[in-house]
Amino acid sequence: MKARVFVTLKPSVFDPQGRTIAEALHSMGYTGVGDVRQGKYFELEVDAASAEEASITRRIVLAIETSPTLW
Repeated sequence: MKARVFVTLKPSVFDPQGRTIAEALHSMGYTGVGDVRQGKYFELEVDAASAEEASITRRIVLAIETSPTLW
C-alpha cells in the first residue's frame, strides 16, 4: 500500500518560503499567482495486508506532523 502525505504550515502561520516563491514568480512575469504555501510531500510504502494493518500510516502521519526534526 502506498500512502501520500502532504504537510504544510497552518494557514495562520506566516510562510516566508511561500512568500519568497510568490515574489520570484511575480518577478518572472507570473502576476496572476496569489498566495503560495510551501510544504513537504512524503510517499510511504507500507506492507499491509488489511485495513487494520494499514492504520499504522495514521500513526506515522501524526509522528511526522509533530516532529520538530522532520518539519
